[in-house]
Amino acid sequence: MILKFHIGRIAALIWSSLLGLSAMVNGRAATDPGPKLPLPKVFLFNANYLGTMRERILKNDPTIKGALERLTRDADEALKTRPMSVVNKSTTPPSGDKHDYMSEAPYFWPDSASSNGLPYIRRDGERNPEINRITDHRNILHLPDVVETLGLAYYFTGNEAYAAKAAELLRVWFLDATTRMNPNLKYAQAIRGVNDGRGIGLIESRGLIHVVEAAGLLAGSKSWTAADQSGLQKWFGDFLDWMRHSKNGRDEAAAKNNHGTYYDVQVVSFALFLDRRELATNVLQTARQKRIAVQIEPDGRQPLELARTKAWSYSVGNLSGLMLLAKLGESSGVDLWHFETPDGRGIRRALKYLQPFAAREKRWPYQQLGGWSPQGFVPLLRDAVLHYPDPKLKELLQKLSRTNHSDQDVLTRPPA
Repeated sequence: MILKFHIGRIAALIWSSLLGLSAMVNGRAATDPGPKLPLPKVFLFNANYLGTMRERILKNDPTIKGALERLTRDADEALKTRPMSVVNKSTTPPSGDKHDYMSEAPYFWPDSASSNGLPYIRRDGERNPEINRITDHRNILHLPDVVETLGLAYYFTGNEAYAAKAAELLRVWFLDATTRMNPNLKYAQAIRGVNDGRGIGLIESRGLIHVVEAAGLLAGSKSWTAADQSGLQKWFGDFLDWMRHSKNGRDEAAAKNNHGTYYDVQVVSFALFLDRRELATNVLQTARQKRIAVQIEPDGRQPLELARTKAWSYSVGNLSGLMLLAKLGESSGVDLWHFETPDGRGIRRALKYLQPFAAREKRWPYQQLGGWSPQGFVPLLRDAVLHYPDPKLKELLQKLSRTNHSDQDVLTRPPA
């Protein structure tokens, strides 16, 4: 669930440019990061660590050269990204306004017993390819990855071209009157013959937490103006209010499974972006009982996720969301990493339950359509080793991880 840097290549001579030399990247002069910047206002990344890595880049630290080259290759590929907009979809929402986001429920299919296929019926875990005809979902997943990659590349290299592209993409999706998305998901995950949209659709905006991080990384760029920042905050303020007060939003807030988790993740991220810290803190504190205690059994199982036809994926995915909440809690003084109920329910216990399956010490006993793989557990391990002093976690991470010195995580994630 958590999206990072899967964007292509560039030719790289950027390393010498970091020393102020006249290197070129695809015909463009690369830019020296210049003087020390203030720490970025980010909530999922560790701002102090990013600042330290930027200083090491300025000093031409050879141990992170490969990671920087990989990041700049991805960022240069991102420069080729065409602006995305909700108004470009071929289908018009029920409102008649293409500025409204819309999508269809992925696990619903035509009813063969019905003359017209309506109403659609649920086939959990089986994606209906018809949903791909509406491009909003695909775009709202792709955009955060691209702008976050560009934001990181700008912060570490000072190359204004990266900031300018990120700013263009953000303005088209969120700010420009002719192309912007209206700040609601009223028509998300509609079911044909049943409704025009559902609260469940809010899961599709979970990637916007990375837009928040990107905006923090762009601070100081001449391409991202104070007006841009203010406009983006206005959009997220309106979206957050819609989430909290609309029927769809209230329905999602009441969800007891991964949907409720990712609703909270978004509320906290957006509230921090807007400096509404009291709201963020309240949601985080409530999550101890409302999310962790309700979703996790004393032995670490997550029953509502195990009931799905992709039980492993949903168990890993929901735990990933809880760990995102714990990361956000670090910005608000709320420790979810070590919260535990008297009978042992907690993030650590859920991690321990999944750990032997990822290590292949036990066979996964629940349904998992599409095949089973432990690789989705790796991002959780990378965060877990920073908070839990367990040698077995480190051993499993080393066993499963495919990372090396060119992995961008070297630049963004503190070592254990």
